[in-house]
Amino acid sequence: MASAPEICVFGAGSIGCYVGGRLAAAGATVRFIGRERVVSEVRAHGLHLTDWRGADLKVPAADVRIGTEPDALATADLVLVTVKSAATEEAGRTLAARLKPGALVISFQNGLRNAEVLRGLLRGRPVLTGMVPFNVAAQGQGGFHAGSEGTLEVERHAGLAPFLEAFARAGLPLKQHADIVAVQWAKLLLNLNNALNALADLPLKEELSRRAWRRCLALAQGEALAVLGRAGVKPAKLTPLPPGWIPALLGAPDAVFTVLAKKMLAIDPKARSSMWDDLHAGRRTEVDYLNGEVVRLARQHGVSAPVNARLVELIREAEGGNRRAWTGEALLADLEQAERANRA
Repeated sequence: MASAPEICVFGAGSIGCYVGGRLAAAGATVRFIGRERVVSEVRAHGLHLTDWRGADLKVPAADVRIGTEPDALATADLVLVTVKSAATEEAGRTLAARLKPGALVISFQNGLRNAEVLRGLLRGRPVLTGMVPFNVAAQGQGGFHAGSEGTLEVERHAGLAPFLEAFARAGLPLKQHADIVAVQWAKLLLNLNNALNALADLPLKEELSRRAWRRCLALAQGEALAVLGRAGVKPAKLTPLPPGWIPALLGAPDAVFTVLAKKMLAIDPKARSSMWDDLHAGRRTEVDYLNGEVVRLARQHGVSAPVNARLVELIREAEGGNRRAWTGEALLADLEQAERANRA
């Protein structure tokens, strides 16, 4: 491998542009593959990368190697797959036709099964499961803002060694795990809020400051934890509190929650979920790969998950144009009714 390995971002959306942009700003050789809308924007404005801690980095348009064609895959030593989950199979077929021998692939996508899908299409090539814990929002004109804290998590693999320095230099060190599935489920528990944030139509910090919305999340997480217990899955601890304690914290009075939450997770006041962004842009969301995964696992083990199933249903309605103006209290009553109807 060359002394300066080449990294390719396949799926240059918010996460891809932010992670790849930070790497490029720190001197790594990065090429981006994305859709025409983002490619045109970045070619015109370059990349402007900010975060909740005050980072402010720019990569001039002339220095960003970005295009819509997948030719850049042929020379990449490392490919970061950041497409939406529904596009994973298409991405895998594209990669299979172009990857050079020895190239390493990391799936930095929401959901649980994307790396598995990629492995099935890449015929034994190394594909690692990764996880991006922080929220990234597109700001327009090449701007991408990370609105919450977190460290990139990835499945442990010796092949990562040549790339660790580049990620560390970019301020995005890779934290390696032997049991990445436990990490994925822990992240998914937190991401059950994505649907709620989209329905609330509020910044994440404001939504979580309101007890009724937190109680909705507590219902979704509590249900998911019960399903995980039935399946024998123990989610990892990604915050100072174990996952099983978080629903109780969410139900605490606002004053108590505010004090404790500051010690758990920093969130920018303007940050919103990717599902909110998808709904407002008229794109299909990833709710099937988040709340829908809880429903799927419940069915596999002979139980139901009515709260998460109802959230999937409501997001699908919103995608179809039937978007309601929910209050936290109204949605909480709706979800509690779904629970009661399931028990009847």
